[in-house]
Amino acid sequence: MTTKAWLGLTRRCSAVLAVALVAAACGTASGSGNSVVGKASGGHLTIAIAEDQPGSSLKGLNGDYTGFDIDVAQFVAKELGVDPSGITWRSTVSADRETVLENGSADLVVETYSITDKRKQVISFAGPYFVAGQDLLVRLSDNTITGPESLNGKRLCSVLGTTSAQEVKDKFASQTRLVEYAHFSECITALLANIVDAVTTDDLILAGYASQNPELLRVVGKPFTQERYGIGVRKGDTDAVAKIDDALTKMVSTGAWKSSLEHNFAGTGYKIPSPPAITER
Repeated sequence: MTTKAWLGLTRRCSAVLAVALVAAACGTASGSGNSVVGKASGGHLTIAIAEDQPGSSLKGLNGDYTGFDIDVAQFVAKELGVDPSGITWRSTVSADRETVLENGSADLVVETYSITDKRKQVISFAGPYFVAGQDLLVRLSDNTITGPESLNGKRLCSVLGTTSAQEVKDKFASQTRLVEYAHFSECITALLANIVDAVTTDDLILAGYASQNPELLRVVGKPFTQERYGIGVRKGDTDAVAKIDDALTKMVSTGAWKSSLEHNFAGTGYKIPSPPAITER
């Protein structure tokens, strides 16, 4: 082989190798080694959840987690082949939900996680498994706040990483003064201490907080958005989305979905809605 032919062959081999490396680097999470389905086959999953949302996802004094989101996560994990003992719960805050999926520190996020087009640019969703409505939590003695339009000049609290408070300011009351904390429980403390005038997030979450302080707090009861809760997975993990959607469909059809809601929100006055159509497949 001449020197010229050898150099030509070397260049062609290098080009083929480069293409192969790029293809490998750009592969989606659906590859058998990266999908949640593949990880679940080993009997273990790390699931990111909240720890301070009564009725939805609450960490008890003994370290156990309870709530509707916890029941959903356990049902899905079981259908993927992972027993409750094989779940590592990873407490996270709203602002970090995309990050924990992107950096691989969580396999799933089940945290009253609203499906939005902006979030779908970064991660993928299965579901929805619940549809909530944004509402307001106020002090029981405050009759001045009757809906989002009455919040001009008021101090409105929500958490970092959510769009709830800005939604009110943009669409209903431009003079609302926004206050943000890392956790909803901090907003509740601020409301009880008269540091803020109202807390806004989904009515399901607010119902849980109101039930803990019924003599002090109330939900206004006029939801003004629709929030479709999904289970977050790594972007492009279509295998996981399909399997999780199948699990959610089974949870609804067996009655486990309704039973969980009735158990976790008993006594709150929250009206259990019909289950949503699962459309993210």
